[in-house]
Amino acid sequence: MSLTLAVDGERWRGHLRSVAATTPGLVPVAKGNGYGFGRGRLARKAQWLADQGLGVDTLAVGTYEELPEVASRFAGSLLVLTPWRPWVADLDPGLARRVVHTVGRLDDLAALRERDPAARVVLERLTSMKRHGFSGDDLRTALASGRHEGVAVHLPLAAGAHLPEVERLLGEAGNTIGALWVSHLTADELGRLRSAYPSLVVRPRVGTALWLGDRDALQVTATVLDVHPVARGEAYGYRGRRAPRAGHLVVVSGGTAHGIGLEAPTGQGSVRARAATVARGSLDALGRVRSPFTIDGEARLFAEPPHMQASMLFLPAGARVPAVGDRVPVRVRFTATDVDRVEIT
Repeated sequence: MSLTLAVDGERWRGHLRSVAATTPGLVPVAKGNGYGFGRGRLARKAQWLADQGLGVDTLAVGTYEELPEVASRFAGSLLVLTPWRPWVADLDPGLARRVVHTVGRLDDLAALRERDPAARVVLERLTSMKRHGFSGDDLRTALASGRHEGVAVHLPLAAGAHLPEVERLLGEAGNTIGALWVSHLTADELGRLRSAYPSLVVRPRVGTALWLGDRDALQVTATVLDVHPVARGEAYGYRGRRAPRAGHLVVVSGGTAHGIGLEAPTGQGSVRARAATVARGSLDALGRVRSPFTIDGEARLFAEPPHMQASMLFLPAGARVPAVGDRVPVRVRFTATDVDRVEIT
């Protein structure tokens, strides 16, 4: 029995069509774990959008290692978001002309063109994220050095400063960009950008808002694998912990191999978010960590740290006890969770 992502297919497909129809130049992103769906499935859905006549001609992936999985499922161009470096292996000749490389350093641009003069490239400008990309002066040099397919900018998630930064970068580059490959702009910001620069081709790279934009169409559930009554003080688990009071141990599918119980910094800086972090740390120190699994309407405590493929939860006396085989909801971070099955109705 498994950790399962159930998808309301009609609703999800309707959302995908709506986003594609209202986002001219859309470049779907299928990287990492495929936003919980898997990269191959998203590549097929991108091809489906293309077949619907919705203008999807390019799919973005995160790394060169991800190309083989999507190349056989999507027929168009493939943009690699990680900048090209000289240690990247040569591509299969049948794939090379479909790949659009991201380049952010003059040395790399020269090396790539020496290796493959016909290579397709997008030039990345360094933004306030300070992750990858050319400086303003180096971008102007790169733009003047030869053929390219536009300029890419990867903007921070913080709202409010996107358009001014894009406009500043456009002002630096002049009229030689051709196409702007951009992330994290809202529909309103994209509309304002197109109105201000009518000759500019805008290519929005969209992942989360496309695949996960209608969360009500998606539900992750775990299967109840076992249920055991425990008395107060009774030992259980790998570490011989003792039950704080009478209740039940509920063993459910989903563990560290799926990403359950593994956390990454959220970047939330509010006082409330920091207080919640401190509270979670205090509970952790006491061996009381709230799990993402919901039973009888409440997120239940881990009885002990999650196992590799299953988790053990403590259910206090008085709560409704699920039966073996029942499914219980799980709150997950889709980009960090690998489910066992995806069921699309």
